Amino acid sequence: MIDVHIHVTPPNLPAAGPLAPLLHESPAQIAAVLRREMRHAGIHTACAIGCWSAGDPSDPLGISKSLAVAAQTPGLRVIGVADPTCTDASHLHKVEQILASGTVVALKLYLGYLHFEPSHPHYRPYYELAARYKLPVFMHTGDTFSPKAKLKYAHPLGVDEVAVDHPDVQFVLCHVGNPWMLDAAEVIYKNLNVWADLSGLLIGDERDFADEAMQEQIAELATRLVQTIRYSERPNRFLYGSDWPLAPMLAYRSVLQRILPSTWHELIFEENARRLFRFP
Repeated sequence: MIDVHIHVTPPNLPAAGPLAPLLHESPAQIAAVLRREMRHAGIHTACAIGCWSAGDPSDPLGISKSLAVAAQTPGLRVIGVADPTCTDASHLHKVEQILASGTVVALKLYLGYLHFEPSHPHYRPYYELAARYKLPVFMHTGDTFSPKAKLKYAHPLGVDEVAVDHPDVQFVLCHVGNPWMLDAAEVIYKNLNVWADLSGLLIGDERDFADEAMQEQIAELATRLVQTIRYSERPNRFLYGSDWPLAPMLAYRSVLQRILPSTWHELIFEENARRLFRFP
């Protein structure tokens, strides 16, 4: 199985917090826990999203700590974070060098957390680089973990415009735009270059996932998620992601396996990600 959306470093976003205390630990400690989680959940490949580097010239895609964890975690790949506050030639040249080296498998836009709409001119150079190096662009869509975020920038309908204007780029709606799942489904239905990941739809620890209140949430999620995928008519555009460490890998995988019809399992848990990332 392939998990396309995890974190191994705090996102470093305005008022967003670290996600989990573990992410403040050393790369070796994070890697040890992650290897165990991946093994128990049957995950052979996972993609870790970097942090917003806030203009740090030494780490333009916010991937240095993620790479340190990846060096100790077989199967861990890294996604770089596009910074719309930095579009000068020197910064973009360093970004391109990283993309050309094959160090990252995708770019991530933290829509909502950073107050730039998807079509903002400052994102255009990143889309052009993504098209040149055939890398997908992940976009945070939906609810946020920060009171400083602005939801209008994180609505999935905003991605429709850039999907039309950049047909050579594959865009991924993180979290299926939750709670605007049907809006996300419409964007996927209309645009062949738009996908969605299923990460972050439930959060909590092992005890939370066993709690009766969580079972009610799971039942509600099952109805909405299956309706969303059926509406899009494109189960071949949905990707499994856990948003670890916001949810235990095994518990989250087990929930989605119960929710999703078995006819979609092979596509969503592995095959779609292989096609998107062009993994062998």
